[in-house]
Amino acid sequence: MYDRIVIAVDGSDEARRATRRGLRLARVFDATVDVLAVVEQKALRLTDTSAEKTRLRERGEAALAEIEDLASELGYPVTTNLVEGTPAVQISEYADERDADLIVVGRQGLTGLGRRLLGGVTEQVLHRTHVPVLVVPGEDPDGRTEADYSHVLVTTDGSENAEAAIPHGTAIARRYGSDVHVLNVVDLQAAGGLFHAGGLETEFVERLDARGQDAVDSVATEIEGSAPELTVETAVERTASFEGAAAGVREYVEKNEIDLVIMGSHGRSNLKRQLLGSVASTVLRTVDIPVLVVKRSG
Repeated sequence: MYDRIVIAVDGSDEARRATRRGLRLARVFDATVDVLAVVEQKALRLTDTSAEKTRLRERGEAALAEIEDLASELGYPVTTNLVEGTPAVQISEYADERDADLIVVGRQGLTGLGRRLLGGVTEQVLHRTHVPVLVVPGEDPDGRTEADYSHVLVTTDGSENAEAAIPHGTAIARRYGSDVHVLNVVDLQAAGGLFHAGGLETEFVERLDARGQDAVDSVATEIEGSAPELTVETAVERTASFEGAAAGVREYVEKNEIDLVIMGSHGRSNLKRQLLGSVASTVLRTVDIPVLVVKRSG
């Protein structure tokens, strides 16, 4: 599944945490690792002297040197590269040129705004690339340093876009011996309309539940067909939150101690060329575990 992994770094704590996760995943899959740092072209243009330009480049080199030391500690070889340009563009193009199978990034970098917004570069990478992206948050809620994916969650809404996550969830679960959870969230706000005051008919909600059950059963059948040794659990959860299906995903993650979420970048209501799907975007912003975002090829 993952033969070559690109890890993007910027010297931030989140990038270091993302690197640890990426290296451990690479070790499990025996993948080649490229570590990339980008000196932002905009910052270079704002410098007044060659000394300032040199300092910017030295900062990128220092970030890479730190990662080389970290990789050495973990006993895993990496190739490091420093380039100039727009970070999201360079990361996406570099991954394409190297025929990468996965990009690993921190949720926010040096310019992030805490938990309120997804880091600008990370969001742009997700928009630009068709390579799966593993987004790693800045903190592990329980203080773990080792990557433990005992419980993996694959979300589905029954769409072809959501199905793209299935092989990734299966491959990771097989390597880590994970239990796989397959979740469909019934978004009652979306089903009834934002200003629907009369409530939804019971039969209508039950049909939504049944459609969700068909979706998770289909995913479970596909996973069990290719990896019968895995334990697969299915769930259909309702949410009436104004945050939509993402709230249901977050609640399920917390209740079931999920270690990794794997999801398609867009669902039924999101066209291929639109912005990152609202469910995926909100999940990325609000859960405190890594999220692997997968786009459907073609």
